Amino acid sequence: MSGPRQLPRRIGLFQATAINMSQMVGIGPFVTIPLMVAAFGGPQAVIGWVAGAVLALVDGLIWAELGAALPGAGGTYVYLREAFQYRTGRLMPFLFVWTAMLFIPLIMSTGVQGLVQYLGYLWPSMSTGQGDLVGIAVVVAVVLLLWRRVESIGKITVVMWTIMIISVGAVILASFTHFHPDLAFTWPAHAVELGHGSFWLGFASGLTIGIYDYLGYNTSAYLGAEVKNPGRVLPRSIVFAIAGVMVVYLLMQIGVLGVTHWQDMLDPNNVASQSVASAVLESTMGKGAAQVVTALILITAFASIFTGLLGGSRVPFNAAHDRVFFRSFGKLHPKHEFPVLGLLAMGVVTAGGFLLARHIGTSTAHPPLTVLISLLTTVMVIVQAFAQIAAVIVLRRRQPDLPRPYRMFLYPLPAIVAAIGWLVIYGYADKSNPGVHPIEWSLVWVALGIVAFAVWARVEHVWPFGPKDIREEYRNTEPADAVAD
Repeated sequence: MSGPRQLPRRIGLFQATAINMSQMVGIGPFVTIPLMVAAFGGPQAVIGWVAGAVLALVDGLIWAELGAALPGAGGTYVYLREAFQYRTGRLMPFLFVWTAMLFIPLIMSTGVQGLVQYLGYLWPSMSTGQGDLVGIAVVVAVVLLLWRRVESIGKITVVMWTIMIISVGAVILASFTHFHPDLAFTWPAHAVELGHGSFWLGFASGLTIGIYDYLGYNTSAYLGAEVKNPGRVLPRSIVFAIAGVMVVYLLMQIGVLGVTHWQDMLDPNNVASQSVASAVLESTMGKGAAQVVTALILITAFASIFTGLLGGSRVPFNAAHDRVFFRSFGKLHPKHEFPVLGLLAMGVVTAGGFLLARHIGTSTAHPPLTVLISLLTTVMVIVQAFAQIAAVIVLRRRQPDLPRPYRMFLYPLPAIVAAIGWLVIYGYADKSNPGVHPIEWSLVWVALGIVAFAVWARVEHVWPFGPKDIREEYRNTEPADAVAD
């Protein structure tokens, strides 16, 4: 093979930035503001949004270098395949797909939980059991809607983006028309005490929530094969998206804190703890406006679940098609041509994650959303965040002549800062979520993935039961920037 398969490069800087931002801002900010306040214990929660932005930025620079040098479809899958093929064959890309089978649907589970939470504002008498049924019904509805030929999600993405912008704009506008600075900027005594372990425990929890809300800044890298001038566009789309979303999040957080007492967000019997955007709209513009915005947020949540499962179901399909995952995931529906097993598997994990988090949350006094965020981030850290940091270093050593249109600014400092940030999230996961055991669950999942890889490798007769297939697809190719137009 002379080089990687080329797709039409039609995505420019504005489109790439918009794609990233649309994936970053979904149901997340509407449901995590109370969680961030709870993590820090007051309005100093703004620290979490800033810390999350810093981690997203330094990690984004890792994505930028890898994406610019390896501008193919698949993102992490491509980077790990290229970097680790020399010693471990296809183990690392296989493990990424294996973990993606868990953390992608868990992200969708957070959308289901957020939808159920906000539905509680319109249906205040909804019981826990009824909420469970609603969540399962949402997942089933999404799978049924996806059980057909899907030519394009462009219209759905535009609708979701528009509704999200209206919802966010309404909350920010309502907040600052009734803003009380003393509520937003009066921090409790000893709010920031760097010498106390409790502050760092709260900081780790807040950083976990913050990076969850910024997830999606790397979406353009997954579409690297279709981005024009990726050496320039990918780094800029990542940085611009993070900066823009940080402004939105800070405005929302500060605005909400200037209208709603932060103590109300910690009271499980107060509407602000479950549907803070609805509470803000009701106190500023009335019940009718709150109900309208709540309905828009429900649509945003449903659309994000729909598009997330649509894209996620293609991950194991693409890997199976490239013979890096179980072949059964590479089969398409005979009539509608969609990956049946990938869609069903991720739909089941989404529903299971939603129910499991609500059960664990009941037994451990942790909000279900916190449980889901901790589980998905810990499993993602091992085989994506840490592995990509290593991939940058390995590729610089293994393929020093690889065309790199963008090289990480101040290398290796951003990679070191990113590694520290991810270590904080991972290392504090169990302490931040006693009784949930996210670290143990993540290690068990990866261990099961290694066993699954051994079975798969035996059947396929690849390393360690066969020869390694070394394919340096991008090493001797012309930089994508030179052929983009």
